[in-house]
Amino acid sequence: QLQASGGGLVQAGDSLRLSCAASGATFSRYAVGWFRQGPGKEREFVAAMHWSGGSTFYADSVKGRFTISKNNAKTTVYLQMNSLKTEDTADYYCAAGSSLSTMKQSYIYWGQGTQVTVSS
Repeated sequence: QLQASGGGLVQAGDSLRLSCAASGATFSRYAVGWFRQGPGKEREFVAAMHWSGGSTFYADSVKGRFTISKNNAKTTVYLQMNSLKTEDTADYYCAAGSSLSTMKQSYIYWGQGTQVTVSS
C-alpha cells in the first residue's frame, strides 16, 4: 500500500516536498513514479526512478525544478519540488511497478493523491 503526503497551498516560487511511503512492504526491486492530474486534465507523468538506482526520468515541464529521491530504508520516495509554478497545481500520485517507465500503464500499485495548489 502506498501513501502520498506533503501537498498543500503555496505561492509561486515556493517549494514543497512530497513523500510516498510504502506500508507492509518496501520499494525493493520496484520502479517508483510520480504522476499528476490537474483540473480537467489527463494524469501525466512527472518523475520516476528505479529503487536499485541509476536512471531517473523527468517530464520536460519539471526538469531542473523537481527531484525524485529515496531513503535508505527503502520505504519512502520523495519528490522535491522547487520554483513551483501555477501550472504545477494538481493532485499528485505515487505509483510502483516492475519496470522504469514514463507510462502510467506500467505501474501496478497506486497511492491516493495529495493535492498541490500553487497560487500566483
